[in-house]
Amino acid sequence: MRILGMIMAGGKGERLYPLTKERSKPSVPFGGKYRIVDFVLSNFVNSGIFSSYVLVQYLSQSLIEYLRTTWRTEGLIPDHFLTCVPPQMRMGDVWYRGTADSVRQNINLVRDFAPDLVAIFGADHIYRMDVRQMIDFHIKNKADVTVAANTVSIEDAPSFGILGTDENNRIIQFDEKPQKPKHIPGNPKAAYASMGNYIFNTETLLQVLQKRFCDVPALDFGKHILPKILTDHRTFAYDFQKQTLPGIKPYEEQGYWRDVGTIESFWQTHMDMLGPEPKLDLDNPKWPISTTAYHVPPTKFMGGSVINSMISDGCCVHPNAVIKNSVLSGNVIVHDGVELDGCVIMDNCEIKAGCKLKKVIIDRFNTIPAQQNIGYDQNADAQKYYIDPSGIVVIPRGKSKFL
Repeated sequence: MRILGMIMAGGKGERLYPLTKERSKPSVPFGGKYRIVDFVLSNFVNSGIFSSYVLVQYLSQSLIEYLRTTWRTEGLIPDHFLTCVPPQMRMGDVWYRGTADSVRQNINLVRDFAPDLVAIFGADHIYRMDVRQMIDFHIKNKADVTVAANTVSIEDAPSFGILGTDENNRIIQFDEKPQKPKHIPGNPKAAYASMGNYIFNTETLLQVLQKRFCDVPALDFGKHILPKILTDHRTFAYDFQKQTLPGIKPYEEQGYWRDVGTIESFWQTHMDMLGPEPKLDLDNPKWPISTTAYHVPPTKFMGGSVINSMISDGCCVHPNAVIKNSVLSGNVIVHDGVELDGCVIMDNCEIKAGCKLKKVIIDRFNTIPAQQNIGYDQNADAQKYYIDPSGIVVIPRGKSKFL
């Protein structure tokens, strides 16, 4: 069966500002050594889907360069490829105007590849998913469209697009952020929330995009298409929580999925990877998250104390430094007497002697002068740095020291 991946990676990520000041959301560094986009790409490759187009748009150069140097999948088989596709303006002088419009503007790529199924996934979330299990569900139910669904509490449901289903998981209703969400049959305390990931039969996708909704300029799958095709097409909800992920640990959160669309959720997801029994444990050889191979030396500890933290290659920790509840990317220098607590430090940063930082996110290529206290006094921090409404201090990307 031929399967084509269409990965929607054009989001601005405005709520992640200033981390998205110079890059799109999928390109934001995450977890010490990854980018957010690595998760969906790894899910596809681990699931045996090797033919994918990545649809990019806003501030896309960082993402394009990252994919060029990291995800080189071309080989002896022509159907194995990962190709970035900026807006081609095939439908006029317009950018992508929604998730479905981004696919519609590149429908020629679908026609040329002639797949049996098209997997249309977003690139903005942190999760691990065996897409093959979703495809098996799609085929078993003879579905035209299958929507990945995450189980959320009925109290949290008004924040999501909610899928109302019957006892066989066929979708009979779709409501965007409903005040009275429809619960899962037999479970009045939970609801199915759309994850924004779809499996389409190719024939259905072509019919929907090129005929039924051809006159709708700004077109989204969730907002426009899904609510209106339920009676005409067999549309099912795939329960993401019921997947069996290879290698998952007993203590991990089953069906872990996070939209790291805000500074607070971005920080909290990093914290979820810490501790002896993390909610998300990326130490899983059976489901690896692939990323750049950094050609840097091992981390050097010349003293200090590291507690409940992740330290990437190429770092240098000086005597009397204390690092706890933190995630450090590669090539971070932590000088004598520095104290880091609940911090996310991206690569190629240097924190000079005597600094004390608490709940601070530092983007790449920054040097923090000696004896700075950040994260302890919001009034003082507001004079120099960006403070998220959650109280987390964010220091935007600095200038590369290699220039």
